Amino acid sequence: MNIRKYGFYRFATVSPKLNIADTEYNSDIICSVLENNQQSDILVFPELSLTSYSCQDLFFQKNLIDNVFIALEKICKISEKTKSTLIIGAPLISENRLFNTAIVISSGKILGAVPKTYLANKNEYYENRWFASEFDRSSDTINILNQKIPFGADLIFENSNDKNFRFGIEICEDLWAIKSPNIDLALSNCIAIFNLSASNEYLGKSEIREDYIKVLSQKLNLAYIYANAGIYESTTDTVFSGTSYIYENGKLLKKSNSFSFENEICIADIDTEILRSERLKNSSFSNTRSSKNFRIISINLAEKEFEDFKRPISIVPFIPKENDKYKVYSEISQIQVVALCRRLLHISCKNVIIGISGGLDSTLALLVVFKAFKKLNYDLKGIFAVTMPGFGTTNRTKNNAIELAKKLDITLLEIPIENSVKLHFKEINHNENIHNTVYENAQARRRTHILMDLANKYNGIVLGTGDLSESALGWCTFSGDHISMYGINSGIPKTLIRNSIKWYAEEFFDSEISNILLDICDTPISPELLPPDKNDKILQETEQNLGPYLLNDFILYYFIRYNFSPNKIKFLADIAFKNMFDTNIINNTIKQFFKRFFQNQFKRNAIPDGPKICEISLSPRSDWKMPSDAEFNLWIEK
Repeated sequence: MNIRKYGFYRFATVSPKLNIADTEYNSDIICSVLENNQQSDILVFPELSLTSYSCQDLFFQKNLIDNVFIALEKICKISEKTKSTLIIGAPLISENRLFNTAIVISSGKILGAVPKTYLANKNEYYENRWFASEFDRSSDTINILNQKIPFGADLIFENSNDKNFRFGIEICEDLWAIKSPNIDLALSNCIAIFNLSASNEYLGKSEIREDYIKVLSQKLNLAYIYANAGIYESTTDTVFSGTSYIYENGKLLKKSNSFSFENEICIADIDTEILRSERLKNSSFSNTRSSKNFRIISINLAEKEFEDFKRPISIVPFIPKENDKYKVYSEISQIQVVALCRRLLHISCKNVIIGISGGLDSTLALLVVFKAFKKLNYDLKGIFAVTMPGFGTTNRTKNNAIELAKKLDITLLEIPIENSVKLHFKEINHNENIHNTVYENAQARRRTHILMDLANKYNGIVLGTGDLSESALGWCTFSGDHISMYGINSGIPKTLIRNSIKWYAEEFFDSEISNILLDICDTPISPELLPPDKNDKILQETEQNLGPYLLNDFILYYFIRYNFSPNKIKFLADIAFKNMFDTNIINNTIKQFFKRFFQNQFKRNAIPDGPKICEISLSPRSDWKMPSDAEFNLWIEK
């Protein structure tokens, strides 16, 4: 598996076993880790990992410093043999000053040494006692193993095989500084920053540290790889945990085990295309310049073949993690309810007309209206729930719609449309036995006609129920269910709607209403425009025409959110859905998605107002602006 061609790099943090002030032992451990972990593009070790961070006045000992070079020579030989790239921490002397440095070694060669800029010198830290900082540096090179090596915190490392990939280095306290080096590194196109740290533990510190890294990686749209010293660094009054993190744009990809007595290795695949996509859309990067001039050091990070993929890929990227469920669905509900309340208050409207079908979309819309009326203390009888059974309506969906409306104690109207649609067929000379687009769309437009007239009759508005997934695929009838006076679900994908209804069922209603809602969630998705079978079961299932909504929403997310190519989306889908869908289903769904997406922009250009819910919106007034006549050829694999 060549992950590089899709923009992925594999990084690893290592919190190794070590002995304090024992370079021979520590270098043996580092070499062992290199020999057993050759798959990563870059491995980063903690601050002063070659000697240990806790040497204190032993840092002044010539014997310790001399043995640093013996250890470095040994590590370089193993690196050359394994073709590994690593970043390790070691003390180095330059012009009679001792520096706490990060040393970059690639395929046996030392490419650069980066000194720590900001020294920790409070509470349990006394680094000024031993070390000079980057501000004290007077030379751009340092002598290591009889070679002049680039030296300074002004070094950036650039992949000679991929000029778009640059990384920088910070050491522990640099992360926390008021004017942290990471800002200039990010503004100089570093897509990743490696931090070699020796950050001890006390109550509450771990959470603060992780929150800081999370926010920083999101603010700067970069990968932050944080390698922390492990328990063997603990001595006297300080305890270290080895808790390390790999964050990408605010998302945790991997976190190491804490307080481990083994070599703790944390590996993740970073998606540089996500980071570049975010920066393209972030005006801070185009409007701000780095205040520092950097030297660029070339590094050869050759492409590798991997047997696996070290990155979590959710099959439902729109849906947050399960442990955030209450908070997230509560927030979705609040956004929808407040949005609807604001519109009703603005137009002084106390009546809402909504078509209900017993399907997912109309059910969620109805629940939102119900909550909005409760919030505004409006009479629930001002909610006109209209069921309009047609040629494809089944008893299951019809009964669920009716029973839900009754249980909510709102106004229920039942207006069958078969006769009026048949009359319309006669008007346009259409054979009602021909079940084509005319047959289907005539029903959708008749229902919209009824709803609009009811809105005029009752001085209300028609609430649209169509969702984000349907908008992306053009799965709506133009001037039919495509039109309303407010599209309450227009910002929510189908996969999120189902889960929102389940959340309502669990959190707000008694068992009778909950059972109805759960049965609606279990009903096959269908527009019910074609007749059911003889047993009154739905024959027209949407996902048989469009492909699974799980796949379509997956494609939509990565196409719009990160601008991924179809090939990359397919690569991710093949991994995410390998136990669910075969390759043909994935390929066909991707191909059909892009055709439908490009062919239906004209519908999206004419959609009504509706609240933005997720990171993605397809409203032409909000996030997505696209010509209606753009070609899809470049997005369809030949």
